[in-house]
Amino acid sequence: MQYLSMKHKLTLLFFHRLPVIIYCIAIFIQSSFPAPEMIPKAFSNDKVLHFGGYALLGALFLRALITYPIRKKRTLILLSILCASLYGVSDEFHQSFVPSRNADVYDVLADTVGSVLGVAAYYLLNRFSGLQKR
Repeated sequence: MQYLSMKHKLTLLFFHRLPVIIYCIAIFIQSSFPAPEMIPKAFSNDKVLHFGGYALLGALFLRALITYPIRKKRTLILLSILCASLYGVSDEFHQSFVPSRNADVYDVLADTVGSVLGVAAYYLLNRFSGLQKR
């Protein structure tokens, strides 16, 4: 019985929780380099990249948080959006210390909107596919 319990814990760690940690590390590493000069400012391809990247991050947070004993779906959804959005804020703060980068409120907005969409998409896909356990 202990073997199954350990197997379950490893599954939770490697399949549900580790991906969000790895993805956060990847975002941190990528934003540690100077910004590419080819991307123009306000509402450009840069915002689309932020939106898409944080949609994935929001979905990964929800995927990880579903494995914790949080009963209310609304709490899971809001917590996932909050975690992804706050990571976006912290990433912008981090970028303010990187040469040729700066903190941009529109990036945070794109991160937050992307987080909302990613969490909603993951939740709805799981709900209608029957994969969600709660």
